[in-house]
Amino acid sequence: MPISKKTTTDKQAPGRRGELLATAAEVFAAQGYTATTVRRIADAAGLLAGSLYYHFDSKESMLDEILSTFLDELWAGYDAVLAARLGPRETLEALVTESFREIDRHRAAVAIYQREAKDLAGRPRFGYLAESQRKFERAWLGTLERGVADGTFRADLDVRLAYRFVRDTVWVAASWYRPGGAHSPEEIARQYLSMVLDGIAVRT
Repeated sequence: MPISKKTTTDKQAPGRRGELLATAAEVFAAQGYTATTVRRIADAAGLLAGSLYYHFDSKESMLDEILSTFLDELWAGYDAVLAARLGPRETLEALVTESFREIDRHRAAVAIYQREAKDLAGRPRFGYLAESQRKFERAWLGTLERGVADGTFRADLDVRLAYRFVRDTVWVAASWYRPGGAHSPEEIARQYLSMVLDGIAVRT
């Protein structure tokens, strides 16, 4: 996964850069990447369009940094979970909780990823999106398969169907979740897991 790209002229203003990326992410999430112009982002940020080029060389650079930052943080969390070598149920619980934490931190980036990743993955600059998706699938499918093999999850579980269900129902939360709401990401994960795991765990 690439390191986020930053122009040398912006090293003195990391705070402002972050603010501009957050603004761009919200605009991309609301309007779509193709429909969003540099002028629209500049207007939302209270800048002249030309001023954005002091910080970024293109809107593609902004999108790249938004997505790569989100995925770098997501995989830092996921890799820590997988390295802990927990049992299948505990691993699944930790992956779900980490996912909701990333939705809390990067809601707009998640929405962009869901909307744009399929089209962007074919561009050389965004090739890391396809690799991230493959890695994501291996992590989740592997956890479910391990749980079936050791008797944690039901023997008749269709792991690929379960993976798709869990993946989609977790990440769709980006469409309604708002940071600072009534429930923390950890509480949402707990409620979600109590519903999902009762359906796939072995009944005792």
